[in-house]
Amino acid sequence: MKNVIIASTSTLHGSSYLEYLLPTLQSHFANCKTILFIPYARPGGISHEEYTQKVAAVFQTITISVKGIHEFENPETAIKNAEGIFTGGGNTFLLVTQLYKNNIMQLLSETVKNGTPYLGTSAGSNICGLSMQTTNDMPIVYPPSFQTLGLISFNLNPHYLDPEDNSTHMGETREERIQEYHAFNTIPVLGLREGSWLKVKGEKITLKGNLSARLFRQNQLPAELGPESDLSGLK
Repeated sequence: MKNVIIASTSTLHGSSYLEYLLPTLQSHFANCKTILFIPYARPGGISHEEYTQKVAAVFQTITISVKGIHEFENPETAIKNAEGIFTGGGNTFLLVTQLYKNNIMQLLSETVKNGTPYLGTSAGSNICGLSMQTTNDMPIVYPPSFQTLGLISFNLNPHYLDPEDNSTHMGETREERIQEYHAFNTIPVLGLREGSWLKVKGEKITLKGNLSARLFRQNQLPAELGPESDLSGLK
């Protein structure tokens, strides 16, 4: 049975890394002594080791140890043996490229679908949908496929931003970008605002946090979904 937390972001303004999610994560990973961290999304500025250390420092406060997937000789074995898994944020194009390069995209999907607790933030959340095509990230590398884990039957747009009434920015809004996606694709897209997350338990998908999320469907007006909304039937 799937047991997944899909968070828009790892860090809220004015708080520390994963701080707002810690009570949820303590429950989510309650049966895990160790979790496997996948740092593949970071393109530069911080090494896999440094990124893993940052995550480990937070999970240490809830008595869970962390080991990075890059520390294992065989990434497939690391996935198969993981008690819990966390994929962090960064660049989704790089993350997806690395998952395919290491031949673990399908394995990761199967492992999580079979019940291994999973946490994704930002890029690590983008890959939970059917494809990564609604990411905000720049295509700094070219993945072999846009297809991702398929843990939910729709796509996500983490860090979703509403237009500012007094903004002088004349470029496309996030809503317009998603509408451009729907000019060629039918998959629904959930705009997940900062501080919101999805809880997936089996086939039940629930919007958590204090904010609404914005749902986009092809040829339909966007809809606002309040906290605790059930998205289980969204396809």
